[in-house]
Amino acid sequence: MTSYKVLDVNDDLPIRTKGPVHSGKVRSVYWLTDEDSTRLISEKAYQVPKGTELAIMIISDRISAFDCIWQGENGLNGVPGKGVALNTVAAHWFKLFDQAGLAGNHIVDIPHPYVWIVRKASTVKVEAIARQYITGSMWRDYSKGIRNFCGLELPDGLTANQKLDEVLITPSTKGIITGVADIPAVDDVNITRDNILNNLAVFNFKSAEDVTKYEQLLVEGFTLISEELAKLGQIFVDTKFEFGYVEDLNGTNKLIYIDEVGTPDSSRIWDELAYQDGKIVENSKEGFRQLLINNVPDSDVLLNKDRMPEREQLAKDYILPESVMLSVSETYVGIASKIVGYNVTIPADPRAEVIAILDQQYGLISKL
Repeated sequence: MTSYKVLDVNDDLPIRTKGPVHSGKVRSVYWLTDEDSTRLISEKAYQVPKGTELAIMIISDRISAFDCIWQGENGLNGVPGKGVALNTVAAHWFKLFDQAGLAGNHIVDIPHPYVWIVRKASTVKVEAIARQYITGSMWRDYSKGIRNFCGLELPDGLTANQKLDEVLITPSTKGIITGVADIPAVDDVNITRDNILNNLAVFNFKSAEDVTKYEQLLVEGFTLISEELAKLGQIFVDTKFEFGYVEDLNGTNKLIYIDEVGTPDSSRIWDELAYQDGKIVENSKEGFRQLLINNVPDSDVLLNKDRMPEREQLAKDYILPESVMLSVSETYVGIASKIVGYNVTIPADPRAEVIAILDQQYGLISKL
């Protein structure tokens, strides 16, 4: 039995907050009180306007696939080191984006590998997706005869996993968009550029120019990561970015990167040598998704959105072998170490470490 401690529950830490904790599939967000935000901006000299709302964003080791959380045997309800791998990789790319003069991001401090202190952003309701290869759901649709993707026409004659001539931008909705005739009111629906331009306020864009700006930042970020990964013998296949607006110190609204970028959770990454040899070796969550597809009793449950209740029940009942969780850990920690150029270490007890640092160095832990 493994000795690893995973951070599988991350929304119950004794952090002083304003309002309820927001718990996502992988991260939980604790909005700080106005007093604590003001104090930290002053004490730590964060380069944000004085009234900025701050939050503690804590990543977990949970693994989500097909919109469900999956568990392992022996109480291993997460992947050892997954959280630190994701945060370390995203922070690495954000740093390179800054150095390259791209847009800023929402992180103001990193107290611990599992923790970001972030500033509040007004979120753009678009999942910004860029693709350089035809694979996954796009290939499944293409093989059924579909040629139009998010308003872009693909030619006939493409083959599975083929590199495309240019980076394609294939956005989808972030959250449920209501009141727009040609956009179904469900999460994660493919949309076109015209959908966005015709409904700027619905998608929380301030101008048509900012739609062009997000596309530029998406392609620039994709290209930078792609070029860096190529130096490591890795292929950047596709990815998802998110954007939001913040005020800078001059009071000007600007578009920034939020959430995470270029991680094994939000991207597909392939081994280049294997690809040249006609094989796909996944260095991202896609390998875990394929494992599930190949091992669950009925893979259609995972791929068919109409069977979501069955899928949720399957994820609750399906216990993965410990060896699978440790294998996924090796993938995440291995690719993260390769990207950042040093061995990413798995904390012995992430929960205890996080609480200690937020208490002793940031004064944010509620006293009983």
